[in-house]
Amino acid sequence: MADEKKKPLDDSHHSSDEATLDESSVPAQEVIDKNDDPEKATSSPDNADPNAPKQPDYGPAPDGGWRAWSVAIGAGFITFAALGFANSFGVFQEYYITHQLQHKSPDTIAWIGSCTAFFQFLAGSISGPLFDRYGSWLLRPSTIICVFATMMISLCTEFYQFLLCQGILMGLATGCMQFPAMAAVMQFFDKKRAAALGVAVAGSSVGGVVFPIALSRMLNDPTVSSHLSFGWAVRIIGFVMLFSLGISCVTVRPRLPPRTTQFFLPRAFKQVNFVFIVISMFFMFMGLFTPLFFLPSYAVAQGMDTTLASYLLAIINAASTFGRIIPGILADKLGRINVLMAGGTATGIIIMCLTAAKSTAGLIVFSIFFGFASGTIVSGASAAISVCSDDPRKMGTYLGMGLGAASIAVLIGPPINGQLISHYSTFLPVTLFSGITCIVGGACAFYAKSGTPQGLLGRV
Repeated sequence: MADEKKKPLDDSHHSSDEATLDESSVPAQEVIDKNDDPEKATSSPDNADPNAPKQPDYGPAPDGGWRAWSVAIGAGFITFAALGFANSFGVFQEYYITHQLQHKSPDTIAWIGSCTAFFQFLAGSISGPLFDRYGSWLLRPSTIICVFATMMISLCTEFYQFLLCQGILMGLATGCMQFPAMAAVMQFFDKKRAAALGVAVAGSSVGGVVFPIALSRMLNDPTVSSHLSFGWAVRIIGFVMLFSLGISCVTVRPRLPPRTTQFFLPRAFKQVNFVFIVISMFFMFMGLFTPLFFLPSYAVAQGMDTTLASYLLAIINAASTFGRIIPGILADKLGRINVLMAGGTATGIIIMCLTAAKSTAGLIVFSIFFGFASGTIVSGASAAISVCSDDPRKMGTYLGMGLGAASIAVLIGPPINGQLISHYSTFLPVTLFSGITCIVGGACAFYAKSGTPQGLLGRV
């Protein structure tokens, strides 16, 4: 009886030895691969070590609730301050031409605004992965730098000073805040992600209404500008930005713990849908900023009052508020790439109609239609990129890499447009160039669907 009881124990001990031997016989390279990429090691149940700790399941995104929407609203305060100020560059462009930088050509001055947008997207290629790895701590130093840059603009008098403060420093600070905020929103929303991103990005539209009107009033209205200098006008905007960004530092937080794998994810550029979405954004960004930079100048050339011409930017951004929220809601039902494609195509067609608007009423109607259509691009780009990854902990990296790669278009687009204006002394070549590039971007967005399981005709 004693021997019979020992026998199963011996067999069990023998099986344990074999299991130990089998584990020790695994090739060293396979062990290294698992250690380098824990996500890969846990992705295959057959190869996973049963004694290794399992990757925790954080559950589905809440898609609502106070915590989730507070993050979206906090992100909206970031875009209100940072992007709202950037969207006001048309007011600065018109002011610089007649004041501090009157000896510079329009295309030279446009480099300031294009550098702001370029470094904003370029900084996202770093701040996106930093958010995925370390959370939202990056918002605090970025807030300080952003407000500091605004205060320095108030002291600038030379072109290189404006380029350094308003172009480079402001752009970097903006990018280090915007992309972590967008990535945080993506972690809290899944089925309603496009709508939530629309709410977050709509803050830039509100800022784009408030800042141009305030700046135009303070800089161009004789009853105000006679008592308020350029420096104090910009400082007042800086204090408003400080309050707004302070709220964001308290409310924007990640839902998921950081990932610990590669800083960048270069394999994303092997995905057809990701690559063509990036190409699509490149062409759209090439033409998107033309009205934002040059519409006030075009309106003044048509005989409109300078103050009223600056208000056109406020009208664009007011219409853009609806263009970011309504298409965002539709994108969750009709497909995020589909809405981006439609937005890019519509924006291109509307831009080519600019020279047909010669009266005050015509320019206001153009501003409304352009604002609504272009708002679809700004919010739709982030939502479309989110289609490319199933892991919300990688969204910041995908977003940063995608928009960072497309950022070169923002750098070269406005100066090319400014050169076309200087060379031809008419806005027709500019509108044709910018409109066609946006339409090409819409076509690239359509082809990006070929890299999805739903195909070209799918609801993606």
